[in-house]
Order: sequence, then C-alpha cells, then structure tokens
Amino acid sequence: MSKKYDVVARVGSYTDSNGQEKGRFENVGAVITNQNGGFNLLLKKTFNPAGLAEPGKESIILSLYEPQQNEQQPQQRANSAPPQRQPARGSMKDDFEDSNLPF
Repeated sequence: MSKKYDVVARVGSYTDSNGQEKGRFENVGAVITNQNGGFNLLLKKTFNPAGLAEPGKESIILSLYEPQQNEQQPQQRANSAPPQRQPARGSMKDDFEDSNLPF
C-alpha cells in the first residue's frame, strides 16, 4: 500500500500581521492504494467532521494534495524527543490540600 494523497481540512482562520484573513489547515488523513489497485481513505481517529460544520451548509470540503517528498522532516521527528515538562513548584497537589477545602 502506498500513500497517494494527503487529506486536508480547513479547521479555522486567523488574521495575519497585514490584517488579511487566512485559512488554518490540518492534515486529517491520507488516501492510499490497496492491494487490488483501488483506493482507501484513512482518517485520523481524532478528526471530527461535525466540528467543521458551518451554519446553512450540509457538507464540508476535504482537499486532496499529493504528498510532499521531504525526507529530512521524518528523520528530524524520529531523532528529536519531545521536551519533558517538569512539575511546577507549588504543584496542584500542594494547592489542593484537604485543609484548604471549605466543606
């Protein structure tokens, strides 16, 4: 199976420094070829199309783009670990002692 397309959804908008409204896009899945030469649509489990609904519209648009061939990007992700967060001083445990509860 090979990846044929990235599936992209417009998930919001923002205003840039020039005051222009721009779209905010997210890769929500992929179209892959299967063993029989057909296509399968894979969507992220966390993607909820209902969250993209606009009043007065009954459908949403998902765009298909050919994947970009950038080999360096996956290597960087694989070699770099996400930063570890350290608990802050006066952590939540300290903030919620039983003696501070009003009941």
